[in-house]
Amino acid sequence: MDSHRRTTVDEALPDGQVFPDSAGVAGNPLNGTRPPAMDAEAFHAASERILTAINTVIDGKAEAAKLALTVLLAQGHLLLEDVPGVGKTLLAKTLARTIDCSVSRIQFTPDLLPSDVTGVSIYNQASRLFEFRPGAVFANIVIGDEINRASAKTQSALLECMEEHQVTVDGHSYKLDEPFMVVATQNPIEMEGTYPLPEAQRDRFMARISMGYPDKDSEIEMLETHQATSPLTRVTAVVTSADVAAMIAAVQRVYVSQAVKEFTVSLGRATRESAMLRLGASPRSMLQLLRAAKATAALEGRNFVLPDDVVSVAEAVLAHRIILDRKAASTGETPHSVIRSILAKLPVPQEMSAAPSRAGSPRGGTDLRHTR
Repeated sequence: MDSHRRTTVDEALPDGQVFPDSAGVAGNPLNGTRPPAMDAEAFHAASERILTAINTVIDGKAEAAKLALTVLLAQGHLLLEDVPGVGKTLLAKTLARTIDCSVSRIQFTPDLLPSDVTGVSIYNQASRLFEFRPGAVFANIVIGDEINRASAKTQSALLECMEEHQVTVDGHSYKLDEPFMVVATQNPIEMEGTYPLPEAQRDRFMARISMGYPDKDSEIEMLETHQATSPLTRVTAVVTSADVAAMIAAVQRVYVSQAVKEFTVSLGRATRESAMLRLGASPRSMLQLLRAAKATAALEGRNFVLPDDVVSVAEAVLAHRIILDRKAASTGETPHSVIRSILAKLPVPQEMSAAPSRAGSPRGGTDLRHTR
């Protein structure tokens, strides 16, 4: 495990004190408080700084960078799945470096233990007490490289922290720092020595991104600018963890009309009723789809969600959660094609009832409109 600014044991346990129950890593003023929502102008400026920093490192992948930021602001977790060498880990590390917060990196291997991820209680002979030593998951952003190379037992160590933002060891629960995000990578081609992610694990990732190969111009640009040194070395933090928390608070206050909620639920139910799928979208995925749509609306400068926001993130949020029927798979269908066909048939609400006014949403949401 390596890190950019990893939370150390001394930071988490000053003066050798026993880790307190139900408490997060010390020194984070965001824990236990609700930060104020960021205003529209500051939100736009902060998001542009993050995206600009990422795009200076990852050539020709602006959409992937935006989706990664969307997941961060929606309080989700991101799965980067693609062949080796297309920039999966580089995207994860670049996103982490743009934020002045604690970051840890875990290289998943078959011999990695759950305690390496969550932490372990060690007996202190001097104090005659067990002291909790936090594992790599105690950071704002946790990069899990090649997550499918760890056993199912080790992968399960991430289930609680990804869903509940806490870790339970020896009967004691410890809160994780906020904001908290897991960015995991995996190679879908090489199957030797890998352990496929169980459905419960995949369902905890808000979105999955396939990077794909860059276009010709972007690849030439990469050869010209990335030969001597990695551009990652020039990336510095452009926002603080407090800024990210304020951006998340602004996203949470984005207004969602009843029509959009019904459209989202109809999409989820259509996947469960589709003859081409053995497993449809879960209720958790509907909640995460709406959160991602709210973040998308905020990044577009709106304080309310449109059906188009839901459609724009539907494939990234749902494709890795559904399972094709064998007959559909044999005819060449893919999860992405099935979702596209369902969206094409799904009625889109034409009128946005109770739409927020230009002064802000009727529920007090922050007005995120701005002039681009």
